[in-house]
Amino acid sequence: MMNNFNQTASGGSLQNYNNDLVSCLQELRQKREAVAKEIISEEREKSRIQKQLAELTEQLQRLNMSIGKKTQSRNDYDKTIQETEAAYMKILESSQTLLHVLKRETQNLNKKST
Repeated sequence: MMNNFNQTASGGSLQNYNNDLVSCLQELRQKREAVAKEIISEEREKSRIQKQLAELTEQLQRLNMSIGKKTQSRNDYDKTIQETEAAYMKILESSQTLLHVLKRETQNLNKKST
C-alpha cells in the first residue's frame, strides 16, 4: 500500500513539474516573440534613420560644394576690388602730381606775363 502511495505521489509531482516546465517554456516563447517584434521595429527605425543620414550626407556635400564655389567667387571679388583700389590710388596720386605741376606752371606763366 505504501509503495502504491509513493508512486501516486511521485506521479503527481512529475505532473506538476511537467506543467511548470510547459508554463515556463510558454513564457520564454512569449518573451522571445516580444523581443523579436522589438528587433523588427528597431530595424525599421534603423533603416529610416540610415535613409535620412544618406539624404543629409548628400545635402551636406552639395552645401560644401556651393560654399567652396562661393568662397572662391568672393576671393575673386576681393582680389578685383584690391587691384581696382590700388589702381585708383595711383590715379589719385598722379592727378595730385599733375595738379601740383599745373599750378606751378600756371604761377610761372603768370609771373612771366606780368
